[in-house]
Amino acid sequence: MNNPIGIISMQFVRPFTGAHLGLFSDIKAMGFDFIELLVPEPEDGIDLSTARTALADAGLGVVLAARVNPRRSISSEDAEARQGGLDYLEACIEAAEGLGADIIGGPLYGEPMVFAGRPPLPRSDAEIKARADRMIDGLATAAAKARAAGKVFALEPLNRFETDMLNTTQQGIVAVDMVNDSGLGLMLDTFHMNMEDQSIPDAIRMAGTRIVHFQANENHRGFPGTGNMDWPATLRALVEVGYSGPVSLEPFRRDDQRLALPIAQWRAPAEDETEKLKAGLGVIRSNLMLAGFAQ
Repeated sequence: MNNPIGIISMQFVRPFTGAHLGLFSDIKAMGFDFIELLVPEPEDGIDLSTARTALADAGLGVVLAARVNPRRSISSEDAEARQGGLDYLEACIEAAEGLGADIIGGPLYGEPMVFAGRPPLPRSDAEIKARADRMIDGLATAAAKARAAGKVFALEPLNRFETDMLNTTQQGIVAVDMVNDSGLGLMLDTFHMNMEDQSIPDAIRMAGTRIVHFQANENHRGFPGTGNMDWPATLRALVEVGYSGPVSLEPFRRDDQRLALPIAQWRAPAEDETEKLKAGLGVIRSNLMLAGFAQ
């Protein structure tokens, strides 16, 4: 298999600003094919045309990751927040056009918990259905706009501690099938799947051709090969469903074992991680190749 393999921008720095475009050539030199870039915010100071030129000069592709919050939530009970969610997803399409990206992934439904300080709440069956209906309506609107622009949104289920909208691959499949638009596909992240799916390979096979973006992450978000993920079985399943799209890595757990450390919060790297990143990339690339040889 010759899937492009990339690395998320927050591996190196957050926020990623216009001052960091020089990292593109470093990422390419490590052997990565693309960067998974958080959709730029106005305060990031990124000129999309300049960034697109820098990507081309480095020979690096780009996939975008949406940044949602309670005020950008197509699932919200609040009409203003729902409109904010739709407006944001439309802005993501515009950013993708400016940067030359085709895929925009993430928890597009916009209902984060742990990172937004929003606890899960008990809800009646009627409330659950109403939230789901609002999500599907919003995704259908966004998917149609993405399709018209030649883009695709990649819907990502997150674990139960990060959202209460979509947690399992099966739920993601149901949502994508309900929208039934080529402007919406499924993004799977093995970090979340490890917590919520009974079998990662079976979940991949169940998702099949709906997958438009795949994130290959260890159970502890460390470097691939340093955790308990069964990469041969996982990537064999990806090959079995004929997936040829991007595979990105997010190994941004830092080597820090202090007590009372807020692991859920992003922290900057304290060392040059180049060799570890190259080794982790090798784990994923070699397992994809071997899985392809076995077909």
